[in-house]
Amino acid sequence: MKPMAHLGVGIGWRPEIADAVERLDGLDWVEVVAENICPGHLPEPLRRLRERGTRIVPHGVSLGLGGADRPDPEKLAALAERAVALGAPLVTEHIAFVRTSSPLLEAGHLLPVPRTRDALDVLCENVTIAQDALPVPLALENIAALFSWPGEELTEGQFLTELVERTGVRLLIDVANLHTNRVNRGEDPAAVLDAIPLEALAYVHVAGGVERGGVWHDTHAHPVPPVVLDLLAELRSRVEPAGVLLERDDDFPTEAELAGELAAIREVVTARGAAPQPAAPEPMTTLPVATVATDAGQAAATEPERGDCEAARIRVALGQAALLSALVAGTPVPEGFDRARIRTQVRALAAKRADVVAKVAPELPGILGGRDPYREAFLAYAKRRPMTAGYRRDALDFAEHLLIQDLPADPAARRRLTAWWRERAGARPPRRVVRWARALAGRAA
Repeated sequence: MKPMAHLGVGIGWRPEIADAVERLDGLDWVEVVAENICPGHLPEPLRRLRERGTRIVPHGVSLGLGGADRPDPEKLAALAERAVALGAPLVTEHIAFVRTSSPLLEAGHLLPVPRTRDALDVLCENVTIAQDALPVPLALENIAALFSWPGEELTEGQFLTELVERTGVRLLIDVANLHTNRVNRGEDPAAVLDAIPLEALAYVHVAGGVERGGVWHDTHAHPVPPVVLDLLAELRSRVEPAGVLLERDDDFPTEAELAGELAAIREVVTARGAAPQPAAPEPMTTLPVATVATDAGQAAATEPERGDCEAARIRVALGQAALLSALVAGTPVPEGFDRARIRTQVRALAAKRADVVAKVAPELPGILGGRDPYREAFLAYAKRRPMTAGYRRDALDFAEHLLIQDLPADPAARRRLTAWWRERAGARPPRRVVRWARALAGRAA
């Protein structure tokens, strides 16, 4: 596998810190959430970064390559389009599942796949499909998890190693997620780093979190703790990463604090006594991305044909559907899972869903009288109505749910909510008789 070209130290680009990112000294590159940008209408600050030569890597969050279904061709095409628009050297995604098709449910979150042979077979086939559809190399990130699957057959290191060997995919190692899984699942980060093929390392993520009640929450909204920087140093003692990136998604600090965190990361990466410098990689050129050949494609060419994995897909689908239904639809927790941890995950998913809907539709908290009344109403709704599409659809469904119940109680607020819903749904709100019928049907259910 060819060594990755040098990226340096970067930061996750977010609109809330766009101005600060432009002013950061010594910033080598940025990563953007692929689903949050439109290739033909890049935000002006992001366009300026590209024009001055800052490399930009799209980071996907919605493919669900660890899911039982094959990757959605439209989502793959959208990710490829963003890679082309940004002139990206690679694209990244996650080893996770995010939805099920039967029943149709969306997690709105990255959930861990079981480390089983079935799940690995499905993941490898999905990764190969994705690599064939993308114009640049793909790297996959290890995720943070609150719980473990029962009956796992492989360690994290074994799972990642075989994934790389079978597909040629690169790895994006998040050292904050290694720490999360140490606290939540009792896994040894050093053992993972010792086991995985570090020559496949694309780059590294660093982020903050917080511990509550013995559970580590990977919030991306807190400063990077020393224990995560220590893990970065552990990784750096084994290999020189081509790139290291700071992630921050909420509760954004001052520009000076961001600069301080980047400086601390840079100090670890450049510390003396770290891994010896590898041979210089080939320079990163700006060839048209359509001509870039992936290492994965070369690996796939030499990989022998594997047997049909339809039976594995069915088994994986059944397990993921039972789990996701318990997490978002209130069905019983499948046998073998830690019920306390599943309850923690249920609360975390509902809270994240409420927060994201409030960002997507910031008018709703105002219409409902503030953050607390909005949150109370949304969490009550979420208990009975799992998300089946994206967050924008969820916001509309929530508003319709309230209107069906003649809520909010204040007539003026209800009129505002009706106008808001009508403008975005492009339809007339349900008539009173329809609302009564739906309400009765909901109670019967």
